[in-house]
Amino acid sequence: MIGLGPRDTPIGIFGRDPGRQEIKHGVPFIGSGGQKVRGPLFEALHGEPPLDFEASLEVGRHVFWANTVPYKPTGNKAWSMAIKKRFQPLIAELLVTHWQGRTLITLGREAFLWFGINQPKDVRQALDAFWKREDRFESVHSTPLILESGERAIFNLAPLPHPSPLNQTWYKRFPGLFEARLEALNVKKRLLESQMG
Repeated sequence: MIGLGPRDTPIGIFGRDPGRQEIKHGVPFIGSGGQKVRGPLFEALHGEPPLDFEASLEVGRHVFWANTVPYKPTGNKAWSMAIKKRFQPLIAELLVTHWQGRTLITLGREAFLWFGINQPKDVRQALDAFWKREDRFESVHSTPLILESGERAIFNLAPLPHPSPLNQTWYKRFPGLFEARLEALNVKKRLLESQMG
């Protein structure tokens, strides 16, 4: 699961790595944390919560999904920096050259700070500074992503906390934060417009 979704969709969801349910179904963001993303996304587009698992699958076809590393880590622990650096060129190329959108909702610190891996020092410092801001989950940070070839693109990152049930600090607040993100980014209108033309 290196990346999934229409290459011309304007909105993407970027997470840390697949979990058990993602591997089982071969679909990104489908486990308990992923349902915290898919449910509000479905409701934003259709005006009502998804009725079943199939409905939550259907809504996933409208956005682009990717992770910092496309494989589930042993014990579901975060991958080491060495592993993230190894996969960074592949994922960066996917985002810059294959996906045409430039707005990404990043889930968790690992996904947001991934944009500093193999990047210039000033880019890393700007990402670190933004993550320390109290309004990081309401604001958007624009950052360049530069490939080894020199090709680059500017991404608008809209960070949120990771929706995992293990993230006790933010788990209960995540649905409200995510819904606010969807509204602020005008996701419904942008997705509908991209589907029409």
